[in-house]
Amino acid sequence: MKLSALISKDCSKAAVLFSSKKRILEYISELAHQQLPDLDQHDILDALLAREKLGSTGIGKGVALPHGRMAAVDKVLVMVLVNQEAIDYDAIDNRPVDIFVALIVPEGDNQTHLQTLAAIADKLRDKEFCRMLRQAQSDEQLFEILSS
Repeated sequence: MKLSALISKDCSKAAVLFSSKKRILEYISELAHQQLPDLDQHDILDALLAREKLGSTGIGKGVALPHGRMAAVDKVLVMVLVNQEAIDYDAIDNRPVDIFVALIVPEGDNQTHLQTLAAIADKLRDKEFCRMLRQAQSDEQLFEILSS
């Protein structure tokens, strides 16, 4: 599964500026609601926060994979955001985070969820790829990098 097959231009946001974990999760829920208007924005945020309560989705090296499971979703929604400044996110390496790859996934589809997370994590191990994401100056440029 390629990351480029999962992402859309509307879900690629470069150079956003948020100062806290809560605020970036609120923005992710807003963005998800725009793509999935049948879902309540607060329910999306609740799903993201519920997962964070189990343990931070900050996987290290400035990257986080916030995700939430929702019964009303029938396919995976992936959003990529790059914050202008790294923020405290309680990541496993205690480093601040500036790359967020957020997922909203169907509640019962564990296999697809795990495959999607694995594909994304694999791509984010590439230091050059992450450097390019961080340097993107526009949503269009970020989408081009994600699509390559």
